Amino acid sequence: MADGDMTGNGAFRLGWEEWVALPKLGLPALKAKVDTGARTSALHASDIEAFGPAANPKVRFAVHPIPGQYDLAIPCSAPIVDRRDVTSSNGETEFRYVIQTMLKVGDRHWPVEVTLTDRGSMAYRMLIGRQALSDDMLVAPTESFCQTPLSYDVYHSKRLHNAVPNRTLRVAVLSREPKTYSTTRLVQEGEKRGHVVEVIDTARCYMAINALAPEVHYDGKRLPRYDAIIPRIGASITPYGTAVIRQFETIGTYCVNGSAGIAASRDKLNAHQVLARHKIGMPVTAFASSPKDTDNLIGLVGRAPLIVKLLESTQGKGVVLAETQKAAQSVIDAFRGLKANFLVQQFVKEAAGEDIRCLVVGSKVVAAMKRTGAEGDFRSNLHRGGTAVAVRITKAEREAAVRAARAFKLNLAGVDLLRSADGPKVLEVNSSPGLEGIEAASGKNIAALIYADIEKQVRPAPARKRTRNAS
Repeated sequence: MADGDMTGNGAFRLGWEEWVALPKLGLPALKAKVDTGARTSALHASDIEAFGPAANPKVRFAVHPIPGQYDLAIPCSAPIVDRRDVTSSNGETEFRYVIQTMLKVGDRHWPVEVTLTDRGSMAYRMLIGRQALSDDMLVAPTESFCQTPLSYDVYHSKRLHNAVPNRTLRVAVLSREPKTYSTTRLVQEGEKRGHVVEVIDTARCYMAINALAPEVHYDGKRLPRYDAIIPRIGASITPYGTAVIRQFETIGTYCVNGSAGIAASRDKLNAHQVLARHKIGMPVTAFASSPKDTDNLIGLVGRAPLIVKLLESTQGKGVVLAETQKAAQSVIDAFRGLKANFLVQQFVKEAAGEDIRCLVVGSKVVAAMKRTGAEGDFRSNLHRGGTAVAVRITKAEREAAVRAARAFKLNLAGVDLLRSADGPKVLEVNSSPGLEGIEAASGKNIAALIYADIEKQVRPAPARKRTRNAS
């Protein structure tokens, strides 16, 4: 019959089985059974889980749209409109979540209520009950596919990736400071985009480490499955924080920044070795353990003035400018007396107490600011009283920032550069960059850009294998 076939009296004609689509759930093709004997419509789903605040609860679930093919699972989510008892044809009663979504059949679409139930053995992934049918619809019980034919081939198409709606995500921000600007912005922006965002104190997480069911627990309960983790790991708990992230990685949760990248960027010696390995420009740097090597160590870097920097330094703390050779020797001896690990680094005079913070999200620089140190201070950190303004960066600076973030496999990074006479020099790669200064200076909604990248990363990908019964 023709697409959108109507009967002589103007009724919309349906067979006992039809190709349908649920576009709001990212399901472009399903075979559905039309059963007027059933009151309620049902979608056969798995991994059904409620989440979100009690005032606005949501449910997420997975749909295997092609019967018998389990290598393709489309993750879905929707607001919960009800929860009710449903009795199946075999007399079993089940308490099911009810959602409302848009049903498309042929050239017609309309809202329907659908219950969710795990029926993996069913030949039809959807059952359309009589409540979903209007008075102008006629079901022909002996006919099949009266409306537009579809195909499961769409699930193997690249177009599926771009057509999937931005579903509601469950996101955890790992942070010990829920009231800081950065954490607050991440929560506000995530909820503004319709996601459910929870702040988890990293130090209160504990882990069940085993091969079959690795878990993360929190306050006596197992944490639920998250679609994404945004780490805001403080320097003081880097070892434990990265262990928690590794556990989420083991579970299969998408982490904006991985544990290896965070750990490498926090260890300044390791970080400079990573930059050197990737041939990324940086100030000449030297490291030694023996006090007998002080003069040679200074000689490797060059003449004073020099920077002496603790490996564990953050926000400009533990960074000293030694203006003379003798001062450099004194500072190095003092640090060694404290049994502290440190680097000796070239001082780039032409930078004149300024550096460039490039904020990298995904694979591009989304904002940049020039930071200037307080009067009389060579350090440009905002936490040390520095100021910041938006700045236009060069192509070389942009490429250096992106390459530096990529070297650590970070999807979110604050890359600090110095403008030297022979090109940009990377000072540091920050895996938990603050958002306040860069948003204020650039006027950009950085938190929104972070979520846009997360939404892109966690969209379902089409299955790679084609099936023989794909029609």
